[in-house]
Amino acid sequence: MTQQNVVVSDTKSGVSLTVFPKPPAAPGGYISISRRRVLKNLEINGGQRINAWVESMRASSPTHLKSTPSLTQEHSSWILRHPSALDMFDQIVDASKGKQIVMFLDYDGTLSPIVEDPDRAFMSHSMRKTVRKVARCFPTAIVTGRCKDKVYNFVRLAELYYAGSHGMDIKGPTRSSKYNKDSKAETILFQAASDFLPMIDEVYQQLVDKTKSTSGALVENNKFCLSVHFRCVDEKKWSELARQVKSVLKDYPKLRLTQGRKVLEIRPTIKWDKGKALEFLLESLGLANCSDVFPVYIGDDRSDEDAFKKLRDRGQGFGILVSKFPKDTSASYSLQDPNEASRIFY
Repeated sequence: MTQQNVVVSDTKSGVSLTVFPKPPAAPGGYISISRRRVLKNLEINGGQRINAWVESMRASSPTHLKSTPSLTQEHSSWILRHPSALDMFDQIVDASKGKQIVMFLDYDGTLSPIVEDPDRAFMSHSMRKTVRKVARCFPTAIVTGRCKDKVYNFVRLAELYYAGSHGMDIKGPTRSSKYNKDSKAETILFQAASDFLPMIDEVYQQLVDKTKSTSGALVENNKFCLSVHFRCVDEKKWSELARQVKSVLKDYPKLRLTQGRKVLEIRPTIKWDKGKALEFLLESLGLANCSDVFPVYIGDDRSDEDAFKKLRDRGQGFGILVSKFPKDTSASYSLQDPNEASRIFY
């Protein structure tokens, strides 16, 4: 297995090395049993399972569903198990009293709306103002599948922690705050998959070339992982796109494939995910072994399930899933969209 690395910047910048104990291994991206079997069958049987893969792609992005009595009943049942965080706000506040709250926030679909062009997923001024206010009260981290530098350019708040590439690229605040008062304090820099960078760049170029014939397909280089967006691809072309991606990945067994909301994610096979990033950041804050810490993670996608599950396993804090549709989730509560995510902080 590729070694995980801790990376620090030049000592002239006031940054010194901080090494934390290696967290225990965690499972990979959250995939239901049936979908995990689909992906495994793809690896074994190749083209015979492309149709099953496409069905899995549809299931991961249920925006085409129409309201029916059965779906309405299913949603009502789901809401009973994952009630609105807005409706349960008083109970949430009671549970957090006397504890150190730590906020973990996904970006796309949580702080910004899902848009056709991922380069234009801008957060609103009001959302930025809200996140800044939250960071003044609690340690706050953005945990995203995006490249760390790209999401920083979207958010532009130096007092936050940023965990990009599904938590494989982590950087601490560069501006002093309530929780980092010393301007010369250590800045955490951690990269869990730096050995994979040449491979990621190589696969990126191949995917760009291979998918250019599929109208609407977009390959995004997130430094330590890749995203193949198919939001703008005609559904009739999904099988073609699936074959193209598979034809590239078959030569790279050290990379794995997961799915999100109309996106295929390609990542190193190391045991690192958003749940591991959450643990690492709690350790960095000196809160990993505290009984009075209260982590809150808000996210909308399949990769956020690793963090939701980690909180359930810890028995501390809770996860909030942002979704208009019922989904299998380890989150305790739900919100409909980024607008509701913003309202929970008021």
